[in-house]
Amino acid sequence: MGNHQHTAQNTTLLRQIFGSIQADSCPKHYNFHMHTNCSDGKLQPEDLMAQAVEIGLQGIAITDHHCVKGYYRAAKWLETQALAEPICVGDSLPLGTGKRSANGTRIDSLQLWTGIEITAYLPPVDVHILGYGFDPLEPSLAPYLTGREPRGADARAERAIAALHAAGAIVVLAHPARYRRSPEELIPTAVSLGIDGVETYYAYNNPSPWIPSFEQTETVKRLGNSYNLLHTCGTDTHGLNLLQRL
Repeated sequence: MGNHQHTAQNTTLLRQIFGSIQADSCPKHYNFHMHTNCSDGKLQPEDLMAQAVEIGLQGIAITDHHCVKGYYRAAKWLETQALAEPICVGDSLPLGTGKRSANGTRIDSLQLWTGIEITAYLPPVDVHILGYGFDPLEPSLAPYLTGREPRGADARAERAIAALHAAGAIVVLAHPARYRRSPEELIPTAVSLGIDGVETYYAYNNPSPWIPSFEQTETVKRLGNSYNLLHTCGTDTHGLNLLQRL
């Protein structure tokens, strides 16, 4: 995927971004939890990318369930757009201003990372594990790229976390306050298994406009800080609008 694939695996930059995430980072600046129709979302990956550019997002990851097909299509779209002639309303762009969409939005300012969402067993419940910035060709990930939930030993959270780490991923516990066990119970367990971060900024009741749920955010942020974890944000979009979950 050329330069964009290299950028996608730049976890040093991604860690820096996660270190700067705040309550207002999503959904207009960053979005690290989105689904396409390659899993259970409605958006074509190419349409997701076009929408991300129109919004003006700076960094994103497609986190389809047990699948990276959407990432490959999105990376191809981004590379194709970057190679195209600049398109802008009005006069032609001066040299050095970068590639732009039809409304003048910068295309080359959007960073795309690999992403995935894996269902895993974190005793005593199933949780969702997010991975970012990994090499999708790493053999350890094969059981998690089948398009289906892993089975047997592969379904255990420690196995999924280890496989993602072997592929170079930053590993994050998705929406920690959405399970049948509390964040106070689940986050320490995830930490003991080597988790790198938590999805701190998440809208649990699908508000419009999107805004992180205050009480849950404060709880997850406090716990994350106490374990020196990274903080992420995302809309968990499954519909046609990246500014909403559904």
